[in-house]
Amino acid sequence: MQDSTPYAVGIDVGGTKTHLRAFADGEDIVDRVRSSTGWRPHDPRAAADWLAALVIDTLPSGVRPSALAVGGHACETPRQCAGIRDALEERLGVPALVVGDAELLVPAAGLDKGVGLVAGTGSVAVGRLPDGAAVQVGGWGAVLGDEGGAAGLVREAARAVWAAHDRGEEPDALATGLVTAFGVAEVPALGAALEAATDVSAEWGRRSPAVFAAAEAGSPLARAVIADGGRALAGLVGRLAARGVPVDDVVVAGGTVLAQPALYEAFASALAESLPGARPQPLRVPPVEGALTLARSLL
Repeated sequence: MQDSTPYAVGIDVGGTKTHLRAFADGEDIVDRVRSSTGWRPHDPRAAADWLAALVIDTLPSGVRPSALAVGGHACETPRQCAGIRDALEERLGVPALVVGDAELLVPAAGLDKGVGLVAGTGSVAVGRLPDGAAVQVGGWGAVLGDEGGAAGLVREAARAVWAAHDRGEEPDALATGLVTAFGVAEVPALGAALEAATDVSAEWGRRSPAVFAAAEAGSPLARAVIADGGRALAGLVGRLAARGVPVDDVVVAGGTVLAQPALYEAFASALAESLPGARPQPLRVPPVEGALTLARSLL
């Protein structure tokens, strides 16, 4: 027999893991984390099928969602998100909303407007114009962008080390840290090691602790890389402000910026200098809470 209780379902699809929560009768009744393997956001029907299967497999037997909201990793444009939403509504027959995963941060923090800034493996910032149109900046991947994210920091650290080598300087803590992290014999070999990566973002990003360790050991190069990364993150917020997005509140999430105080402090300092009215705050709850808030608004 079908349960008639209204169920709001929120899903945060991250780059590596997916978090689903279902809310009914004033409390969470499902809280599940699983791998994001198989998530294909650039194929709307495949993405909708993946999400529908997740919902059906996770909710208790006989339970169907009444409304569903999804924050999807690599869901980069309103058109792309709308395509997944339409296919998902057709598949499940309930109201749905699909946004980029960074858009979950502001509602998760209990705010109606503001900026969501993520600095994990990569970096991206999102907000909405006064007319409700979504705006995203950054998120261009480790090869060309993602400044202030883990992979971007490693890329810039390698560039700083190479420049120092070209100036004839002896390897400092940053150079030796990167050489060790990539398992090579000397600074010139770092180039081949970086280029050999098959998953650039992940393989570069997981070496980022070497940058922060070098900074703690006193490396001026590493400290400059981190300071530049913080300025780049503040620059993302500045781009949104220049396009008319309200930036009074900036909700910050991501495993790199929240785990590394030096980066967060560099970001907050740069933001205070460039946009004195902006108030940064670390997100203290899982982003899936934002998806649940959006799903409940559809009931």
